[in-house]
Amino acid sequence: MIEIADIEAARQRIADKVRHTPVTALDQLKTPPPTEAKVSLKLELLQVTGSFKARGAMNRLLATPKDELTSGIVTASGGNHGLAVARSAYAAGVPATIFVPTGVSPAKVAKMKAWEAKVEVVGDEWTVSNAAALDLVARTGAIYFHPFADPLVIAGQGTVGLEILDDLPDVDAILIAIGGGGLISGMSTAIRARRPGVRIIGVEPTGSPTLKACLDAGRLVELPEVTSKVPTMTCRKTEEINYEIVSRNVDDIVLVSDEEMQAASEWLWFEMGVAADLSGAASLAALNKGVPGLEDAKHICALVCGAGAEGTG
Repeated sequence: MIEIADIEAARQRIADKVRHTPVTALDQLKTPPPTEAKVSLKLELLQVTGSFKARGAMNRLLATPKDELTSGIVTASGGNHGLAVARSAYAAGVPATIFVPTGVSPAKVAKMKAWEAKVEVVGDEWTVSNAAALDLVARTGAIYFHPFADPLVIAGQGTVGLEILDDLPDVDAILIAIGGGGLISGMSTAIRARRPGVRIIGVEPTGSPTLKACLDAGRLVELPEVTSKVPTMTCRKTEEINYEIVSRNVDDIVLVSDEEMQAASEWLWFEMGVAADLSGAASLAALNKGVPGLEDAKHICALVCGAGAEGTG
């Protein structure tokens, strides 16, 4: 488990390596979402490399002794974590190998290579890519940066929550996209420690309801398949650390379809000029669909967690 002290330490460690991303009001809209609450967007898509993942990867890097990095860094990613690891490895002057599934954004692969990472396309979803990554680690002695179950990565992602609470003192509900669960694990730990009354709502694809399936079963479970085509949000099985944190801290998880995320990405581009990938638009997909239990919310924060051109086309 991680504590608020771990997240505070991460904030200090990475302060000059990442951005404190802005929040902006969701207003001046042609077609507003179906809520009476004030809505703010946390624009984490303006983070270095285009997503929150830069926080966790950099915290993991800076907390790792340099002699453990000499054989390079390996990970598996749907895109955004791979970008963050590629940048971190470049900063450390060590090689990085990123395993990605077939559905990964070609633009994100190009950016990983621009950060001088080696990219291997293996499998049609993250679990398969990750098995290949772990095999390479076993053969080479490279260090593995887990995208969502590493405590240092989780703590780094939790700094998003601290920033939201600092910048929005009256926020009473926060919508957070879920892939493997690292982001919501870190953010929910920070939020519960600092402002326990805030409602925390996770958002997953209907075709990859990883954490919702665990909560419904009351235990860690593996999905028999994933059908979502959003590579940054597909994960057949989370890890015990994420399940335990989410089961303790998160009020509810709602599901949205790939099509609803696509529509939300297009809506964000039209209404706000915000170019979000489908995971970045997931919180808005939920908001536009209507989130049960938030009828009395006064100020909702929707996290726009990743950049992409999916809605700009």
